Amino acid sequence: MSSLTTPSLSPAARLRGLKPDWLADPKVWRTEVLAGLVVALALIPEAISFSVIAGVDPALGLFASFTMAVTIAVVGGRRAMISAATGAVALVIAPLNREHGLGHLVAAVILAGLFQVVLGALGVAKLMRFIPRSVMVGFVNSLAVLIFMAQVPEMRDVPWAVYPLIAGGLALMVLFPRITTVVPAPLVSIVILTAITVGAAIAVPTVGDKGTLPSALPAPGLPDVPFTLDTLTTIAPYAFAMALVGLMESLMTAKLVDDITDTPSNKTRESVGQGIANIVTGLFGGMGGCAMIGQTMINVKVSGARTRLSTFLAGAFLMVLCVAFGPIVSDIPMAALVAVMVMVSFATFDWHSVAPGTLRRMPAGEIAVMVITVVCVVATHNLAIGVVVGSVTAMVVFARRVARFADVTSVTGPDGATVVHRVTGELFFASSNDLVGRFDYANDPDHVVIDLSAAHIWDASSVAALDAIGAKYARRGKTVEITGLNDPSARLHGRLTGELAAEH
Repeated sequence: MSSLTTPSLSPAARLRGLKPDWLADPKVWRTEVLAGLVVALALIPEAISFSVIAGVDPALGLFASFTMAVTIAVVGGRRAMISAATGAVALVIAPLNREHGLGHLVAAVILAGLFQVVLGALGVAKLMRFIPRSVMVGFVNSLAVLIFMAQVPEMRDVPWAVYPLIAGGLALMVLFPRITTVVPAPLVSIVILTAITVGAAIAVPTVGDKGTLPSALPAPGLPDVPFTLDTLTTIAPYAFAMALVGLMESLMTAKLVDDITDTPSNKTRESVGQGIANIVTGLFGGMGGCAMIGQTMINVKVSGARTRLSTFLAGAFLMVLCVAFGPIVSDIPMAALVAVMVMVSFATFDWHSVAPGTLRRMPAGEIAVMVITVVCVVATHNLAIGVVVGSVTAMVVFARRVARFADVTSVTGPDGATVVHRVTGELFFASSNDLVGRFDYANDPDHVVIDLSAAHIWDASSVAALDAIGAKYARRGKTVEITGLNDPSARLHGRLTGELAAEH
């Protein structure tokens, strides 16, 4: 007699089931390792450039990229997203370093991490639901523009050989995937262009020209500052600004990766993880950071990485390349990395959003929000400002659009003694302010019914408007009856009516 019992798995089989994807599948492992290597190569000049912006030694930017990537790979909430030293953070903390020195900068990084942990635990990630799609599209497009603009200085006042090298790198990244996708095209491009420039002794700007690479691993320690209230009041504003900018950029990037990979992420864990990563980075003397859209796109969109391994290896390879292979890495032509970032810029930009067909169908307000977001980010080089301005603009556009749907239709009874004003739509500050002028106070009969069964009261402005309407009728000796309130509207109206100024 055959048994219907499901055979139990052996311990070895159960262990295999617990293996992460990159360990269970050699193809995934290869993709993750090569993706991490490409990202590490692209991180080196970026980290050095951001160090210059912050006014610190290039080693501090590289240390920050190493500790941020390795730490966030473990504690972050979005797999395959790259966190490292960023321009947004560098811009925030540069004045602090310039005015008070490196010790205060490092202390601010640690405090910013603590702020991020607290904000993450309080649920700041839930605010992401208030970011409209048009702002998200503007965010993505502005990032693509900024990535491209960051490459322009590398193409000015350079030897003529730089331009064919960039063109060759772009051609390799377009054509090589048609041959095979086993090795990432950006890595192939970097290796081939480096071999050409070294072998032919072509004099072009290299990674080594950006700054000296570190020769040893960073050592942990506390910042060299007096632990006093005066120090705290000095660094707190910078730390809080860094915390907000870092969280906003990281959460927006995480949402973008969610859409690209069609997988969810834990935004609360990511917020807390960013804080932990910055605390670790500060303790190792780094300049702090957050999620990097450019390197994340290289990792996820160009290289196809999907796990935490690529993020961890990006940081690990970065230090190995700097410490063990510094002379070789220093010979990489900047043209190769510029070509990679230009390709990332074009891959990041949402071309569908600016297609003529899309623009014809899209409401004018949505287009305006997207354009305003892009203009603000590009003009200020601050993603947080662009997102905030875009979101506020979107709210204003939404409020105006909804307010237009509020309407009043009037029907006088057969006996002429009663008039029913039927109010439809959403009543809030933008629509209720015009409501007072929609009634004929002088000519209406003595009994006025305001039917709100097709309306909803959202705020105190609407209650105040209804009180003002009642007061205007009362001064003419007429009575007003409000009917049809749904339960939430009735509760709000009952709590506030008569307590607000009735006169407008």
